[in-house]
This record gives sequence, C-alpha cells and structure tokens, in this order.
Amino acid sequence: MRLLDSDVTTKDVLGWQGLHLIHFQGSACSQKTRIFLSLKGIDWQSHHLDLSRQQNYKPWFLGVNPRGLVPVLIHDGAVHIESNDIMIYLEEKFPQPPLLPAEQHSDILDALRAEDDLHLNLRALTMRFVIPKFLAQKKPYALSAYEQSNGSVQGNADSLKNIELAFWQDFAKHGVTDQQVKESAQAFKQTYSLLEQQLEQYPYLTGGGFSVLDIAWFIYTERLTAAGYPFQRLHPKVFAWYQSLAARPEFRKEVKAPAFLRLATAVMQTVQRIKGTTFEQVARL
Repeated sequence: MRLLDSDVTTKDVLGWQGLHLIHFQGSACSQKTRIFLSLKGIDWQSHHLDLSRQQNYKPWFLGVNPRGLVPVLIHDGAVHIESNDIMIYLEEKFPQPPLLPAEQHSDILDALRAEDDLHLNLRALTMRFVIPKFLAQKKPYALSAYEQSNGSVQGNADSLKNIELAFWQDFAKHGVTDQQVKESAQAFKQTYSLLEQQLEQYPYLTGGGFSVLDIAWFIYTERLTAAGYPFQRLHPKVFAWYQSLAARPEFRKEVKAPAFLRLATAVMQTVQRIKGTTFEQVARL
C-alpha cells in the first residue's frame, strides 16, 4: 500500500533517495520484510525504530505512517506500508530471484490475505506468552497521542485505527484473556492443519517452489513456537518445514531475540508453568 504524499506529514522522507526501511528488530512484520530483502539480495538503508520505547507514537513517525506500525518502506521518496504489500511491491521492482511466481500470483495473494487476517491473533498470543505485560503495555500518553492524531491513509481516515486502539486499551485493562487465547489457538490450529496437508505433498507451502508465503508463515511459526504452540505434536510436517528454514542464516539472524527478552520470557513462562497457565494448559489443544 503506497501512501499519498498528502498522507505523509513528515515531509523530509519524501526526499529520501534509494531504498530505506523503518523497522524494529523484534517486530514480526519487520522480520518478515528483512528476510525477504536478504533473500532478494537488495541493498537497503536501515532506520531502527524502538517500539519498546514507543517511538512509533512520536509525531515524526506518525507523520510517516499514520497507523504507527512498522515496517515502512521508502523507495525514492515513495512511502509504502503493510509488510505483505511491501513485499509484493518489492517483487515487482526486483523480480530476481522470484519469490512470487507468476503462475501462482493470485493464489499466493489470497493466502497472504488469510495470513494477515490472523495478525491480531498472533499479537494476542505474543502478548500473553512471549512478552511480559510490563514490557508490552502501551503508555497512556502514547495511546493518547495516537488517538488524537488525525493522519490519513490514501486520503481517508484510517479504518484500522479504532481496531488498534481497542486492542491496546483492552490489553491495558485486563491483558489477554483465556477466551482470546482459546479462540486464537483454534484459529491457528485450523489453518495449520491445512498447511500440514499441503506439506504432506510438497516441500513448500505453495505446492511449488519456495515463495514469499513460506517467509510469512515461518515468522508466525517462529513466534508461536516461542509462545508454546505444540507444533511437533499437532503438525509434524509443519514442524519439520519450520526447522529446515530456521537452520538457514537469512532466517535465523532475523528472529533471534535479545538476551534480556529471552530471560524475561523464560521467567514469565516458568511462573505460568507453576500456576498451570501455560499456552497448552489454557488453549487445551
């Protein structure tokens, strides 16, 4: 999705030449985009935005992307948002090596939309089982800044703004509920059961060669593995596929969590085991 120049109020970025990526190391969507760039061999300039310090709600960034989300791609002054749309755009501009085969273009786009529909489910499980609430929770001033911002997306008020606000406001009040965990877990179980069937016949998710769809679902699988989703028990073909990709350096280097987060996650999950509130115990898969 390319923003109109009128959507972008931080006007200096409209003069950036070359290919720039505003991203956060631990963002699943940023990780997906960086893997894509690496596999394509595309040179890009890094602009790291620290979501842990809620820099995405600062006026400078909201003036770049009114949604306050990363990654953002800026290519010769044109601003592109939404990771799947960014990868589709990059495929058009840098077609070699091909990661979105022409003969499967429509099917892969449909599959990417289905993946994107589960983004809030992934976020919910991440915030319940991977990132402690004290690290994940948005500060009131940050949410207020986002709520009061009046940026546009392609010339219109952002239709996703209320969804984002509702998620983080609810999260501040009561975290991620057991019911949310169960619903999200079931949604993923249904989808991964379909992917399991695909991988029983083919080495990759499209039924052909490796594609952008494998990158997208690898990131989800990596995050859900960290949360405690039982892939080896429920979806052994998916588990084997995931392990083969995780062994590749282009994938491994992008998803390694910093030491402090790995420690915080380990402590949180230890407490959950003591309390009987681990992912498997709550989700009851």
